[in-house]
Amino acid sequence: MHTNKLIHEKSPYLLQHAHNPVDWLPWGDVAFRKAREEDKPIFLSVGYSTCHWCHVMERESFENEDIAAILNEDFVPVKVDREERPDVDRVYMLFVQATTGGGGWPMSVWLTPELKPFFGGTYFAPDARYGRPGFRSILGQLAAAWKTQRAKLIESSEQVLVDLKRYTSVDESLPGLPSPDAPRACFLGLCRGFDAKLGGFGGAPKFPRPVNLNFLFRYWESTGEEDAREMALLTLREMAKGGMHDQLGGGFHRYSVDQYWFVPHFEKMLYDQAQLAISYIDAYQSTGDEQYARVARGIFDYVLRDLRHPDGGFHCAEDADSAGDAAQPEEKGEGAFYIWSNEELEALLGTERAAWFGRVFGCRPNGNVENDPHGEFSGRNILFLAEELPEADRPRFAECQKILLEARGRRPRPHLDDKILASWNAMMISAFARGAQALEPTDPETATQYRETAVGAWRFVMANLCDVPTKTVYRRWREGERGAEGFLDDYAALLQAHLDLYETTFKTSFLDMARWLADVMLERFGDPAGGGLFSTAEAPDLILRMKEDYDGAEPSGNSIAAGALLRLAAYTLDESYLAVGLRILSGFAPRLNEQPLTLPQMVCAWMFERAPKRQIVIAGPSPEPFLRELCRRFLPSTLVFVNPVDGELGAMTAVDGKTAAYVCEDYACQLPVTTVEELAGLLDAD
Repeated sequence: MHTNKLIHEKSPYLLQHAHNPVDWLPWGDVAFRKAREEDKPIFLSVGYSTCHWCHVMERESFENEDIAAILNEDFVPVKVDREERPDVDRVYMLFVQATTGGGGWPMSVWLTPELKPFFGGTYFAPDARYGRPGFRSILGQLAAAWKTQRAKLIESSEQVLVDLKRYTSVDESLPGLPSPDAPRACFLGLCRGFDAKLGGFGGAPKFPRPVNLNFLFRYWESTGEEDAREMALLTLREMAKGGMHDQLGGGFHRYSVDQYWFVPHFEKMLYDQAQLAISYIDAYQSTGDEQYARVARGIFDYVLRDLRHPDGGFHCAEDADSAGDAAQPEEKGEGAFYIWSNEELEALLGTERAAWFGRVFGCRPNGNVENDPHGEFSGRNILFLAEELPEADRPRFAECQKILLEARGRRPRPHLDDKILASWNAMMISAFARGAQALEPTDPETATQYRETAVGAWRFVMANLCDVPTKTVYRRWREGERGAEGFLDDYAALLQAHLDLYETTFKTSFLDMARWLADVMLERFGDPAGGGLFSTAEAPDLILRMKEDYDGAEPSGNSIAAGALLRLAAYTLDESYLAVGLRILSGFAPRLNEQPLTLPQMVCAWMFERAPKRQIVIAGPSPEPFLRELCRRFLPSTLVFVNPVDGELGAMTAVDGKTAAYVCEDYACQLPVTTVEELAGLLDAD
């Protein structure tokens, strides 16, 4: 069996390719030096371990001895895990998007030995298909061009680099804060792209993009614009009905290949679970409707069952591809773990119960996927809610669910990417913290479990990914080893998680640690000459140091940082954090004014800054009933403090021995109230 240098790596993605006949090298000095010494271009392949088309390209091309021989002879092949090195991925993805009009993974880019890109794309079939040249042909053409037209290739790469630097620059003149109209423009832009029947934005493929939902809920709360909330709620309801939602096991698949949320791309990502859990919690708090809490619980159940490390952190993802038959574990297909034939359902549930279950979940005798170009779902059913499931039928569903989950558990599981990433774990910590808050009034036992889970994951991250003496947050931990110093989104998401933990536990130690993270983040990623924060610290292996400015599947580091710094400033009254948060907003003001849809999470930060700040102090021996009243509500611009019996929040203390609530706006306070009903009246009057 062939073995290449990737065998020494920790990344599950790189290890998947360690036995390819391609002489892969990891990104780093060894590969760069080899390219210079042998005067060869670098072939850079970027992907991740749960990527379906990455697997396809590996099977078709990277396991092909003939293609591997061409790669080894004419290029220096380099593999990068985009989840470990998002900085490398962002730079070259920007090039691919700029030169081809699209992007995705696997990403294939050819570089000069100086790391400048001159040709790129995504998935390439091994041979010509549908009028497009194959990978084998492209390799031959580029190898010949490097020998005969090198000067032209280098000139092209240098011009592209100039263009990319211009495109990614953030305005250093700091033209002022964004327009007050930016939130309205963002809302109107979302209205134009909204699918009023099925929810979501745009057509197929349809992505959840939770940053849009974050914005819509906060725009509704800020303005009273009911359409904003309804857009978010419709999207969440339709997603929950669809095949993109794992109807049996909870959690969500990556996206829907159609416009109906029906046929998913079956990989499950931790960052999707974290963000969507928060979206459903926002929906629950803003409506009080249990259906949204039920979906959030399902997400949390899935993460606790299938993605949690025994010591408390959270793994990255589960693969889209899987084997449907334990007897043939190598025969993998898209979603095989999740789909069912009618015969299987009848054998497991019995004829009568299977008929009921199949009707509710849209199953058909010959399978329910009509558009199946690769034949992966032939005779099988993707479960989706074809009918409403009334409360009276939930016990019946629970019986079927238990039987089918046990049967599914006997199938070969999808591959688990078991590395642990700082930013994704921080998002999940925030989600469990928010879940604990929202469920405390109605389900205190589950809320306690979620709170303990959030704190346990925090302990794991602090122990394994944070080095306080060296002021370093690491990006990745796996099998006892941490690696890759963290990026802006790691620091910013962890800062945000500390604020959410404070609002869940009211332990001031979380605010103290938040300040430490903010200071280190600004030291590593700040730009004294301009607005915005760099996505990476200084790095010699990057041709471009970017300030990320797009809220996509994940919010950008700058958007998270802006919101977290403004919240931290509001809690601590430290104007230095306020100044940096405003500086980020100023740096991105042109983008927020002209294209707010690209940065909806940063628009949320701008709305938080503009909103009247309400502070609520609960003082006295029994704060819990007052806190439960607050947790019932969606209060994104409210700061809550708990003053113990002998606390030091000035004159805000118990009244005649009774716990009191002080409701203030911009630090001007009303008279204290001593009953939950009085507190509710003050909140409802606003």
